[in-house]
Amino acid sequence: MSKTLPLISKSALAKHATQKSCYVSLYNRKIYDVTPFLEEHPAGPELILEYGGKDITKILADPISHTHSEAAYEMLDDGMLVGYLATPEEEEELLSKHKDITVKFEYDEEGMHTEDITEFGEIPEDLDHIKTDHRDDFVKHKFLDLDKPLIMQVLRGNFTREFYIDQIHRPRHYGKGSAPLFGNFLEPLSVTPWYVVPTLWTPCALYVFSIALRNMNTIGAFAFYALGLFVWTLIEYCLHRFLFHLDNNLPENNIAFTLHFLMHGVHHYLPMDRLRLVMPPALFIILCTPFYKLVFALLPYYWACAGFAGGFSGYIMYDVTHYMLHHAKLPKYFQDLKTYHLEHHYKNYQLGFGVTSKFWDRVFGTYLNPDDVFQKTN
Repeated sequence: MSKTLPLISKSALAKHATQKSCYVSLYNRKIYDVTPFLEEHPAGPELILEYGGKDITKILADPISHTHSEAAYEMLDDGMLVGYLATPEEEEELLSKHKDITVKFEYDEEGMHTEDITEFGEIPEDLDHIKTDHRDDFVKHKFLDLDKPLIMQVLRGNFTREFYIDQIHRPRHYGKGSAPLFGNFLEPLSVTPWYVVPTLWTPCALYVFSIALRNMNTIGAFAFYALGLFVWTLIEYCLHRFLFHLDNNLPENNIAFTLHFLMHGVHHYLPMDRLRLVMPPALFIILCTPFYKLVFALLPYYWACAGFAGGFSGYIMYDVTHYMLHHAKLPKYFQDLKTYHLEHHYKNYQLGFGVTSKFWDRVFGTYLNPDDVFQKTN
């Protein structure tokens, strides 16, 4: 198996150092188009642009700046490789005489890179490799084919728990749109634009709180509302850590893998999918119902209305925050939170379970320190 890419001069690489077109090199050889990743970078686009048109080998491994995980290197190779940087000898001997030089790189049956072969030919016009190569990813990892409905592949797959957990925590990037999950009439239920959450649920939360305001002391209503908000932060942490990240405690069977993939696995597998970053309403109702019944069973009715409205509001803010952490330009506090959350995805999924705050991670010893090393389930 082989793929052909252009040989690019150092001066040509240096021209790609803007927000519209940003290339970087690794090991002074491979060239990557990281333009689509600028807004998704945990530390913001400015850090990448600082190295636009340059080699990033040292900064990627710099423990003071940020030590990058194996997944970061895989993401570059899987979806952003656009060419090879010509050596001084190649520039002198080849590019000075021939404008269209390409490099073919060969893979063995396991998908391992084995050999580079320089060829003369027409440089491909389309260099916009902005996504995981679906075919190469499937051949290399033998996990899921991104061009086919994912759920049936998980349900019918012959995976061990160790292999499944390892694979879902190696982030892929589908490109434009969303990967097919069901591939049938259920597909619309699996995608949710972020604005659906505040639009649909905010009026409900306000209505429930208004019941409390009309029937109890105002200070008391706001006190229980604030309590509900605080309790939500603990629920958020516990759900993320103990339910969504069952991971190594998952039962060793495909039904368990499939349920896990539906709840959270698909988000770690495709972390930048814009339509799978907030909870679909149907899933929210299923998960919310036990909490609703518990609150109204434990507290007097109007107290329960105020407390539940607070927790409900906390959920709305959580889901909107989650989307923004992945896809929005944010002020400093939220930028720090964005870095923290994306390190959970790309560096160490076994720590950093807080999304709207780091408080409970500090309380329960799961704070994700920037110096923590990514823990693979080998």
